This record gives sequence, C-alpha cells and structure tokens, in this order.
Amino acid sequence: MWKVVHITQKIAQAEAMKELLEKEGFLVQIKEGSTSSFEIHVPASEAAEASEILYAHRCSQKSC
Repeated sequence: MWKVVHITQKIAQAEAMKELLEKEGFLVQIKEGSTSSFEIHVPASEAAEASEILYAHRCSQKSC
C-alpha cells in the first residue's frame, strides 16, 4: 500500500522530491492529482521517514 507524503502544484518540484527520496533509498511514485497537482507516494511503511526527510530538506532550504 502506498501513502501520499507531499502534494505540489509543480511537476519540477515533484521530480526533485522524487529524486531526493530515491537517493535515500525509497521507492517513489508521482501521481497526478485531481486539481492539476502532483502527489508524491511512498510505501506506507516508509511514509513517516520519507516525510521527515522532506521536512529536513525544506528546512535546510529556508528557516523553519
């Protein structure tokens, strides 16, 4: 089972997140959402860890 860990409006951002998570060893899927959005999916058992990595990456880009 897969779980959404992030939703973005930009495909470039979705691809960057996918690349980041894949470098960390995660299986990642990008699915188009219902409102011109892109959903980042990972296996449900890895969702918490993947979310933490995305959060840490965002915080390193700006102050949280």
